[in-house]
Amino acid sequence: MLATLVSHPVGYGWGWGPGPWFLLVPLFWFGLIALLFALGGRRRRRYWAAWDGQRDGGGARTVLAERYARGEIDETEYRARLEVLLRPDDREG
Repeated sequence: MLATLVSHPVGYGWGWGPGPWFLLVPLFWFGLIALLFALGGRRRRRYWAAWDGQRDGGGARTVLAERYARGEIDETEYRARLEVLLRPDDREG
């Protein structure tokens, strides 16, 4: 057995080992997990953006800004209506 180990430089019956290929499995899983996090973050941002639109009355701020930009309302009316939209609900019960 000693003669076999000496004659074979890398050991008995194991060849050259796994080589660099053993890194592919962890890299694959790391890439897959990173992809899932990226897609989850994208969905989360879309969800909260939609929720913010519902919170202010389904895009009421956007409609108000568009009316102001078209000149349908003046600045004082715009600011007064925006203040009403941004005021927290005072309803009790």
